[in-house]
Amino acid sequence: MSRRGLVAGNWKMNGLIGVADSLVGGILDGLAKRAGKSVCEVLVCPPFTAIQSVGKRVGGTAIRLGGQNMSEHKPGAHTGEITGQMLTELGCTYVILGHSERRSMYGEDSALVSRKMASAYRDGLTPIVCVGETLAERESNRTLDVIGEQVSAIFPNLPADEAKRQQLVLAYEPVWAIGTGKTASPEQAQEVHAFIRKMLVDKLGNDTASKVRILYGGSVKPDNASVIFSKPDVDGGLIGGAALKAEDFLGIIDGFPG
Repeated sequence: MSRRGLVAGNWKMNGLIGVADSLVGGILDGLAKRAGKSVCEVLVCPPFTAIQSVGKRVGGTAIRLGGQNMSEHKPGAHTGEITGQMLTELGCTYVILGHSERRSMYGEDSALVSRKMASAYRDGLTPIVCVGETLAERESNRTLDVIGEQVSAIFPNLPADEAKRQQLVLAYEPVWAIGTGKTASPEQAQEVHAFIRKMLVDKLGNDTASKVRILYGGSVKPDNASVIFSKPDVDGGLIGGAALKAEDFLGIIDGFPG
C-alpha cells in the first residue's frame, strides 16, 4: 500500500481533563515501547475541553491532534460553535466531519458536511469526512446508493489544489456496526472502500485517488484490526469505543505490520 496508514481515535463526549491526560499518557508510553515498529500515523480527537491539555502532551511527538467537529462559518455570532481557526490555534491538524452521530442526532446532511469540509480546508485542517449506511439501507440493498450520494456531495467543495485534494481522508462507517459489536466483514468493508476509490478515480483522476486515505470505522478491535487493514483499499481505522482504552487502541495500531 503506497498510502500511509492512519489510526484515528474519536473519543466522542468522553473524558474530563484528568482522564484524557491519563489516556493519552498511556498511548504515548505504549508507542514509545513500539518505537520503529508501527508504520501508521496516529491521531487522537479528544472532546473540545481536553484538546488544549492533550495537545500539550502530544506536542513534539508523533501523535497528531484533531477535533471532532467544527462550524462551517467564519468567526462571528454563532453561539456554541467552534471555528477551524480555534482548532488550529490549539494544535489540531485534523477534524472529523459528518460522523453518523452528527448526521442522525443533529440533522447534518451531506450538503452541510461538504460546506464544513470546505471551511476545514480554508482554516488549514485536514478533513476526515465520514460516510455510511444504516442497517435498513443495507438490508434494502441501498448501501452503494447511499454512499454514492454522500461522497458525491463533497466534490463541488473540494479545493482546486491537487495537493490539498490528496490530503482528504474519508471514513466509511456502517452505522449498524458502530458501538454494536457488529462488524462489517473484511470483504464487505473492501467492497465499499473499492466503490469509493472508483468514485474518486472517476472524478479526481487516478493520481489523486491513489493518495486519498479511506478509513474503516465500526467496532474495530485488536483482534480484527489486522485482517481489516490487510484489504487493499482500507487505509486504517476511525476508532470509537476501543480508543478509550490505551491498551485496546495500541492493539489496533499493532494491526499494521511493523
